[in-house]
Amino acid sequence: MKTIAYYLPQFHRTPENDKWWGEGFTEWTNLKKAKPLFEGHYEPRIPLNQNYYDLSEIENIRWQAEIATKHGVYGFCLYHYWFNGKLLLEKPIHLLRDNKNIDIHYCLCWANENWTNGWVSDKNNILITHDFNDRQDWKKHIDYFIDFFKDARYIFIDEKPVLIIYYPNLIVPLKEMMDFWNNEVIKAGFKGITFIFQHPYFYFDKKTDKSLFNYGIEFEPAFSRLTRYGNNTTRQNAKIMISTFMQKTLHIYLHLQKKLVKYDYDEIWRELLARTPDAKMLPGAFVDWDNTPRKGERGSVIEGASPEKFEMYFKKLVKKAKTVYKKDYIFIFAWNEWTEGGYLEPDEKYGYAYLDAIRDVLTEENELPD
Repeated sequence: MKTIAYYLPQFHRTPENDKWWGEGFTEWTNLKKAKPLFEGHYEPRIPLNQNYYDLSEIENIRWQAEIATKHGVYGFCLYHYWFNGKLLLEKPIHLLRDNKNIDIHYCLCWANENWTNGWVSDKNNILITHDFNDRQDWKKHIDYFIDFFKDARYIFIDEKPVLIIYYPNLIVPLKEMMDFWNNEVIKAGFKGITFIFQHPYFYFDKKTDKSLFNYGIEFEPAFSRLTRYGNNTTRQNAKIMISTFMQKTLHIYLHLQKKLVKYDYDEIWRELLARTPDAKMLPGAFVDWDNTPRKGERGSVIEGASPEKFEMYFKKLVKKAKTVYKKDYIFIFAWNEWTEGGYLEPDEKYGYAYLDAIRDVLTEENELPD
């Protein structure tokens, strides 16, 4: 079983973040100022030995890869930010690509949303945006991807390099762009691209053409939360179609009311495990969720997480992946989403317990990756 953990590269300084958020900003900035908002609220989260690493330093990426593979994590799904040729947060991705002796598999997810100040402001001002209709940019972008596809560590599914698009709904000429990219990759000597979508909105939107994609990811815990909102009476039923408009309306409502939203860890995991999946969906897992370091009282928290519970539920999901999904991959939130509460990296409270849980389950199920 190949566990792939989402990987956020925003742990190093960039000129853009210095300009938009203040001198020296990284994801650690928000984490360090986090405060508990209710009794028992686990904030602030502190990395083990206060390891507030800098991902512009190669040794930190090497350390991440070493502890990941040691504990059975097959690879990272690195978020990639491309705005018509303008790259953001690319330093860690390029360091990994260029240092072939770092022993970790990986793939890229194009995080194709606009960058806004929405996590700190109700105004939601756009900081940088895309022009998805720029055909010349399609060529530049796929050439950039092909350089990664040539890396022996890059993840292939069905003998084709994986390319994940986070939010396909935003791209009007989606089919044309995907067809162009696929043809260019075939010209480069590959069998094509294994296209995967990630954002739950795409799955639940009736108007979207999911047949364009080889697979989709049940991106947790968002996927299960959206399933719940779509059907309050029979939550066990998985085929729930909710319009993108309704989902955005819900998101805006929760954002504007400035009231902390709480969920139950066990309840979400039970819903996740009870769901009957669509044939093309890849299973997702999650460690925890708490985005109050970013959003404060406008955020949301999942209560009740622990390494022991995670191990119990993850074991059930591994079994289900084999017997029901019949898939070899599980995408997990997350490797290092510290300001959203989802991280496998060791912290001061639990040490390596979440990583140990991954290793122990995969060992017991004889599913440790090669």
